[in-house]
Amino acid sequence: MDISRQSTELLQENKRGPRARTRRLMLETAIRLMQAGETPSVSEVAEAAEVSRATAYRYFPSQTALVNAVVDEALGPILNWKSRSPDAVERIEDLFRTSLPRIDMFEATFKAALKLSLDQWGQRKSGTPGAEPQFMRGHRVHLLRQALEPLRAQLPQEEADRLVQALSLIFGIEALVVLKDIWGLGSKEAERVTTWAALALVREAMRSAGKEG
Repeated sequence: MDISRQSTELLQENKRGPRARTRRLMLETAIRLMQAGETPSVSEVAEAAEVSRATAYRYFPSQTALVNAVVDEALGPILNWKSRSPDAVERIEDLFRTSLPRIDMFEATFKAALKLSLDQWGQRKSGTPGAEPQFMRGHRVHLLRQALEPLRAQLPQEEADRLVQALSLIFGIEALVVLKDIWGLGSKEAERVTTWAALALVREAMRSAGKEG
């Protein structure tokens, strides 16, 4: 057996071996709990998955690591989004229309992750941050910058950053909290409003850049 073939077989074994199955079991259990509205600790997921705490902490050394893994799992295809369109408006529309149904599908999971972020903020604010690593959520920044790539040559860096910052307000679970929980909109209507706002922001940025140019 040649080395490359051996390496490939070992990789496949790792992906479907006992360790991979245990990690998958914990992820699926954590997703189930978070979809039910909980923000579980590693110990709580271990108990629900009938895995020893020692084993669980080998895979996920903190609640932050666990929730980060669950968020990545829930985001799924969103993380691999790409567009070949040279038009920034088309790219943003495609990103939002691709992503928002998935975010809506895992609404409870993303809200549970948001709760962890807010809880940690409260602990830091009160001077009792605890030992947990800070939960950071930043996928949207990369995705939005990628979607706006065609505007790089048109917008000064400061304006490009401002546009990404403005879009990040409506690209994620926070927009659904406002539109569904406060306004009482359904999923489709929330998606329409969010996409409309995103396209309006991009068009305004392009219009302003054209004027200044």
